[in-house]
Amino acid sequence: MEEDRDWRGITTTESVFLIPQFFFLVLGMAGASCYLIRLAKGPHVSWNRKNNPEPWNTYGPNYQYKLVAVNTDYKALKKEGPDF
Repeated sequence: MEEDRDWRGITTTESVFLIPQFFFLVLGMAGASCYLIRLAKGPHVSWNRKNNPEPWNTYGPNYQYKLVAVNTDYKALKKEGPDF
C-alpha cells in the first residue's frame, strides 16, 4: 500500500505530530509579546520627554510595580519624602 503524501513529501500522520509544536510556538510568541507590551508601558519608560520627562514621579508609593508581589500590602504603605 502506498502512503498518501502531500506536495512537500509529508504524510498525513507526520503532519499531525506537528500540531503541538505549532501550538506551543504560538503560545510562546504570544506570551513574549504580552510581556514586551507590559515592559513598554511601565512607569520607568519615558515615551514623551517633552510633556512627561519623569513618568515615575506620577505614581505614588502604593503603586504596584512588580508583576507578582508576595506578602506586600501596597495600600498600607506610607508616602515618604516631599511632593514635587
